[in-house]
Amino acid sequence: MTKKEVFKPSNTGWLIADVVSDNFAFIWSRTETDQDLLALLADPQWQPYLVFPGEYVEAERVTHTVEVDSNKRPLFILLDATWTEARKIFRKSPYLDGLPILSLLPEKLSRYRLRRSTRSEHLCTAEVASLCLELAGDTQASAALDAYFDVFSQHYLDAKNQLPVNELSAAHQELGFFVKDLPQNRTQ
Repeated sequence: MTKKEVFKPSNTGWLIADVVSDNFAFIWSRTETDQDLLALLADPQWQPYLVFPGEYVEAERVTHTVEVDSNKRPLFILLDATWTEARKIFRKSPYLDGLPILSLLPEKLSRYRLRRSTRSEHLCTAEVASLCLELAGDTQASAALDAYFDVFSQHYLDAKNQLPVNELSAAHQELGFFVKDLPQNRTQ
C-alpha cells in the first residue's frame, strides 16, 4: 500500500486484517523494496498471485482461477491504493514482473460508496480480497469480509452525515452472524 492510503479513513484494506489473521501489509516505495516482502514472495510455502486487471498485461501471465494445492497456499497480492497509484506500483515494481496475474471477473459492480471511481467495475480492496477468498475456497471468510465491509461503509456514511449508528440494520445482523463464529485468534 502507499503511505497515503494508510491514513485515509475510507481505506478498506485494514478490514482484511480483522477477518484474516494470516496476512501481511507493506508500505510501497518507488526507491526501496521491502526485504520482508521479497522474502515472502520467495517463500516456497506460498503461491503468489498479483491481483490486477488482465487487460493491462500479457495474456500468458493472466489467470482467472486459483490453484488450491496441498503443498502451496495462495498468497494474494493486493495493491491497496487509488487506481492511478496502483497502476504506478504495478509499473514500477520489477519484482512483481514474474508473478501470475489473477484477473478477477466480478459478477456485480462495486458497492463501495466512500470514494468515487471513474469506472464502476473498479472494486475497493476489501471487495477484491473477498473475491480472492472465495476463489481460494474460504467462503466463510469471504462472506464475513463482505458483511464487515457493508457495516464499515454504513458507519462511515452515517458518521459523515451525522446520523446515529443503526445496530439493527441488515448489515449489522449479517455481521453478527459471523462475529460469533470467528476464532478467538483473529484480530480484535
